Amino acid sequence: MKKISVIAAVVLAAIMASCGNGTPKANLKNDVDTLSYAFGMSQTQGLKEYLVQREGVDTTYINEFIKGLNEGANAGDDKKKTAYYAGLRIGQMISQQWVKGINYEVFGEDSTQTISLNNLLAGFVAGTLGKGGLMSVEEATTTRENMMQSIKAKQMEKLYGDNKKACQEFMEKIAKKDGVKSLGDGIYYEILTEGNGEIPADTSRVKVNYEGKLINDSIFDSSYQRGEPTTFRCNQVIKGWKTALTHMPVGSTWMVYIPQEQAYAGAEAGKIKPFSCLIFKIELIDIEK
Repeated sequence: MKKISVIAAVVLAAIMASCGNGTPKANLKNDVDTLSYAFGMSQTQGLKEYLVQREGVDTTYINEFIKGLNEGANAGDDKKKTAYYAGLRIGQMISQQWVKGINYEVFGEDSTQTISLNNLLAGFVAGTLGKGGLMSVEEATTTRENMMQSIKAKQMEKLYGDNKKACQEFMEKIAKKDGVKSLGDGIYYEILTEGNGEIPADTSRVKVNYEGKLINDSIFDSSYQRGEPTTFRCNQVIKGWKTALTHMPVGSTWMVYIPQEQAYAGAEAGKIKPFSCLIFKIELIDIEK
């Protein structure tokens, strides 16, 4: 190991000595020179793909990458430059990853909305320096979570408010339908097959067949289509399902009407858009022991 470390140190010294502000020129006078060059060349395998896919580099500006590479390699253990380069890397991560990620999480596909980069940086700098902040780091963490949920909810309301209105109108009609009964919490059901078996507890593992529809009659999920029942615990599904299952005797088949508040509310789940009412045909086959 000691011999390898010595060789590595010599290679590093040779590489750094050859690096300037321009493109270094190879000068292979001995074995160490050749090893140095071969090491550098071999490390570029897949580099361009990495720069494009992971670092977001436009290879049109590859010469700027080379310039930065030379400066970074020649910085050595200069603590001032090390701190500066770390700031560059984190700053680019903020603009290329944080901002884009937060925007997508909060605003979805609405590209006209964005968080404030200036205020993000102001908070980041204050937190880094440990002074001049408008709130503590702990307060900021709580505020971040609360505000993200609040702003996201308003955004979803703006984009999918019509779904909420349609759901409310649909549930009002269902409540007046003959043969429909209430389970509470805005959930309604009608009995297609009357069962007389055991009623599951919320911790019970049940075996069911089901078909899920939206109020436009489009099917978004169906165990019938998959050709086999499914099993899960009653407390591992949406609230509307849990409520229905913990009132159903084994052997029953119900049509269950679930308001958006007892389904996914403002969240999106595959084919289910925010604020969607859900209609399920649920066949409770058995409770697994």
